[in-house]
Amino acid sequence: MSQTNDTIPATRNEGWGFFGTMNERAEAAWPLAMTAVANATGESLDIVRVFLDSRFGRHFADDVLNAVDEGNALADAINVATRKWMGWTIGRQASKDYGIPRGLPYLTGYVIHCGILDEACAA
Repeated sequence: MSQTNDTIPATRNEGWGFFGTMNERAEAAWPLAMTAVANATGESLDIVRVFLDSRFGRHFADDVLNAVDEGNALADAINVATRKWMGWTIGRQASKDYGIPRGLPYLTGYVIHCGILDEACAA
């Protein structure tokens, strides 16, 4: 799934989550991260927005910023963080704490988890 910037939902959490953590890079990073995470997980942009707006999105942004600090350009840093989170798997404790099935890629698990929580709160 390839997305264009005009189809990408805006953040609903400018002060926190991914957007708030990215500070002056937020405007440029948002569409890149939305697209990278959606492509990696196969989830919709609306669900990816919920993930990036969450505390897990803040942690994802920390990994992006770490990759930038290591000399990566912003787009490359987002790809580094995406690969890192897709390479980790949900372990026993996260499965117990959040109900995410063990063995799922970390990024996929937390994106889906945030989407389920958002849907449950809307009901």
